[in-house]
Amino acid sequence: MDIIKVLEQEQLRGDLAPLDIGDYVKVHLKIKEGNRERIQVFEGTVIARKGKGLGETFTVRRISYGVGVERILPVHSPKIDRIETVRKGKVRRAKLYYLRDRVGKSAKIKEKLASAPKRG
Repeated sequence: MDIIKVLEQEQLRGDLAPLDIGDYVKVHLKIKEGNRERIQVFEGTVIARKGKGLGETFTVRRISYGVGVERILPVHSPKIDRIETVRKGKVRRAKLYYLRDRVGKSAKIKEKLASAPKRG
């Protein structure tokens, strides 16, 4: 059984930035077209994280031409070049599925401000 764990450990990625629910991110994906490879950016809000280890995934949602588009991506996928966090979101839920029913201002997530130094 530990052979599987060793093989999984080799494929885990440690180079990716920490990813939290509610963050607005730019995911740089490697897209293969014929014999050449290019990078395509998918930009949106992280609404969910599921699983653990090699099977861990996260869901990114954005509105494109008035239609909600969600993409479920494996965290440790070799197709992900890098993940850039644009802004941190202030949320009180582990899953933000309620955003699917919202449009406009009500679908906005407040920005998490950097913590101020404590007075004392």
